[in-house]
Amino acid sequence: MYEYISGTLTYICPTYVVVEVSGIGYQIYLGNPYRYSSQLDQAVKIFVQQIVREDAQLLYGFDSLAEKQLFLRLVSVSGIGPKSGLAIMANDDHQGLIQAIEAGDVTYLTKFPGVGKKTAQQMVLDLKGKLTELLEDKMSLFYEGDLAGEQALTEALEALSALGYSAKEVKKAEKTLASESYATTDEYLRAALKLMMKK
Repeated sequence: MYEYISGTLTYICPTYVVVEVSGIGYQIYLGNPYRYSSQLDQAVKIFVQQIVREDAQLLYGFDSLAEKQLFLRLVSVSGIGPKSGLAIMANDDHQGLIQAIEAGDVTYLTKFPGVGKKTAQQMVLDLKGKLTELLEDKMSLFYEGDLAGEQALTEALEALSALGYSAKEVKKAEKTLASESYATTDEYLRAALKLMMKK
């Protein structure tokens, strides 16, 4: 129904952003809402996919049409819902994800929250050979913000929890990230997601 929403970014939290268009605030769920930190109170354009459930109508957002296409392919796999799809896409290494699927690298795929061996195998079975055209597309945009370091770390850890990582995993990531000095939530979250993929 919706292709994208253009408006003013008015709110950011660990799971979603709010974009105001003509006096209406649209709640858009994102894998990494903090990548928009530097654009708070500014005009943004976010590609969206509306998903209707029995108890809710939700909008999921993406930086590009290629990201949206990747998300739609992911949620077409049995065992991957919208929340899991966003959690998988929160890691910016989308080309690495596609290459892992093409190579049948089940071990890599099970590092994502909510993806067990069976689901990883299903991803390979359903998507192998169907994602290569996305490899050439620009899969992500990079934003910088100006949040204070401590608050940025706290928000990044909240975002990890929102993506489905366990309290134990988040605590482990916190120990490593606390010794780093990133300036924004986005940078902390990107670093945390890389850590999660190495576990």
